[in-house]
Amino acid sequence: MEHSKELYEQMWLKMNLSREFEEEVQWLFSKGLVHGTTHLGVGEEATAVGSILALKAQDYVFGTHRGHNQAITKGVNINHMMAEILARATGVCKGKGGSMHIADPDIHYFGADGVLGTSAVMCCGAGISIKKKKEEDRIAAVFFGDGSSNEGAVFEAFNLASIWNLPVLFVCVNNTYGMSTPIAKVMKDTDISKRAIPFGMPSKSINGNNVVEVYDTIKEAREYVLNKGPMLVVENTYRISGHSKSDGNLYRTKEEINAWKEKCPIKYFRKFLIDNKIFTDEELDKIAENAKAQIQEAVEYAKNSPEPSVDDIYEDVYA
Repeated sequence: MEHSKELYEQMWLKMNLSREFEEEVQWLFSKGLVHGTTHLGVGEEATAVGSILALKAQDYVFGTHRGHNQAITKGVNINHMMAEILARATGVCKGKGGSMHIADPDIHYFGADGVLGTSAVMCCGAGISIKKKKEEDRIAAVFFGDGSSNEGAVFEAFNLASIWNLPVLFVCVNNTYGMSTPIAKVMKDTDISKRAIPFGMPSKSINGNNVVEVYDTIKEAREYVLNKGPMLVVENTYRISGHSKSDGNLYRTKEEINAWKEKCPIKYFRKFLIDNKIFTDEELDKIAENAKAQIQEAVEYAKNSPEPSVDDIYEDVYA
């Protein structure tokens, strides 16, 4: 499928912004500047960038706890994201949510909560809203991991979306590990796309490290969901970073991690852009440097932002 140079530039920029953001967060965490924990998705950038760029601005997106790349691609303000991670009052959740709860309802992006799999059910709620209001050209998409795919809430969401024929797109980011457990130890059949069969949903399993393949697949999937009902897309990738900052990676070998580093989606895409003479090395480096500069600006913004006031501790509490 032919694409514009502008789209490829957006893909390259967003992927680099995501990688630079997470590497900076990792460094800030090591310096004791990030409170709580954080879950990085280094190596999974193509899943978020390819998927969300294929959606439209009005579409609802429900992210994951490993969703910095999803939030960045959807358009959440990066300065406010970094401020949230550093628990500053200028953060997207006023410094009260941290890394796992980045959200911006104004642009229809809803972050994850602490209960894995439940976002799939909430996404069905958005799908019901779209259908009841008879809104045109709008769908709801939800990201979840291979680990979450075993949660009962995800099966309930599949069932709800199917029997009510909701405009919901299910996107499983399969990084092959649920925390420290490889999927082969918890699934008799590791082809997650087959999970759609009992619910009468179509599904596809694709290379989640190829941002162009992801984009093309989600573009077609959105059209299907818009006109016919729910669908599942499984994007197979790999989490190069640990599950969280407490993860010593003792459950996998350096050889395995290094082998996947060679399949890095950013390296893969760079080679594609150069081989097809879409950009030169110099042009790509300039865009990547711009991404790095944006992240450094975000860090300075966050560091210079005020901490939340104790007087505001009960604001925005609904339960």
